[in-house]
Amino acid sequence: MSMPKRHELGIQQMAVKQAIRELNTTTQWDSHSQMLECVMILQDTHDVKTFCFQTNDSSWFRYLPGQFITLELEIDGKPVLRTYTLSSSPSRPLSISITVKATKGGYVSNWLHANLKEGDKIKAHGPAGLFTLHDYMAEKYLFISGGAGITPTLSMTRWLFDYGNHTDVHFIHCARTPSDIIARQELESMSARVGDIKVAFVCEEPDPYGSWTGYTGRVNQLMLELISSDYQEREIFCCGPAPFMQAVRDILNTAGFDMDHYHEESFDSPIIEEEDRPDHDDVIIDDDAKSSVTFSKSKKDTRVKESDTILTAAKKTGLHIPSACQFGVCGTCKVKKISGDVHMMHNGGITQEQIDDGYVLACCSNPLGDVVIDF
Repeated sequence: MSMPKRHELGIQQMAVKQAIRELNTTTQWDSHSQMLECVMILQDTHDVKTFCFQTNDSSWFRYLPGQFITLELEIDGKPVLRTYTLSSSPSRPLSISITVKATKGGYVSNWLHANLKEGDKIKAHGPAGLFTLHDYMAEKYLFISGGAGITPTLSMTRWLFDYGNHTDVHFIHCARTPSDIIARQELESMSARVGDIKVAFVCEEPDPYGSWTGYTGRVNQLMLELISSDYQEREIFCCGPAPFMQAVRDILNTAGFDMDHYHEESFDSPIIEEEDRPDHDDVIIDDDAKSSVTFSKSKKDTRVKESDTILTAAKKTGLHIPSACQFGVCGTCKVKKISGDVHMMHNGGITQEQIDDGYVLACCSNPLGDVVIDF
């Protein structure tokens, strides 16, 4: 595969980092203490809404395109946390947006559609997530999305459009019907104004009362070849329902694509093959061994098994550490470790820089001996 020179990509990556840093010359949103106010609600399709948020003091938002936040809500008197990818771009830092599809059985998404109003305030944690082009700088990208999975690729495309660096982007979005295409007019407008962004839509079926001249059916290798003939040379980002992403992986594997250049986003528990499991220094968790966990700010402590997590220890003392995914993806339960050792097996919800600064994810960190947590 022909890939850009490492030196050129290094310069491009530094430029992106600098551009993001320059956006943050004023007060930044502190997700640990500031509430968000819903300032605008947009109806995207018949069952999709975009909710826009700001802070009371007009703080600017710093995040990477493709990252997500976790909303902390109270529904029917019970605390509920859900993770949503930001559809907005950090190039427009005065507000952030999530784009939510109301689905059958969607407890939180349906509640948001029915109850969240302009002026309402909610708590949000984050941003977090590693599904971003920030760490995979390339000359050419292919974004493939299905349904509401468009949000991270939409954020990345908005960023590239605003950044104005003439990055070659092929954007494929799959929807049930043309009326279900999210941000269709905006994407078509970006494509019309910037020749480097090429957009294609694939619909399972046309609208019953309108014409459709685009691709019909489900995305397949022939469509991929027609839409993006040089996809083998591109960095690919894919997001959508699990069966959709599996279909895309199957297409790419069959075509012999180098999967080191394929990235996907999913909030389902990851399936890790045995040979792909990371090396964690062969730490053996002893189910019979006892550990002590102290929460310094709350002045509480407890004794737990090594096989218990920091999150379990917190619940045992009556403390509520916000958590959503429970398997180290969303990063909501990030806390700072003051002292002691833990064994953490995360799935991308924390960066190495944060780990070096002493942070751990409570949901997937086992205490080894005496541990003190800043909470």
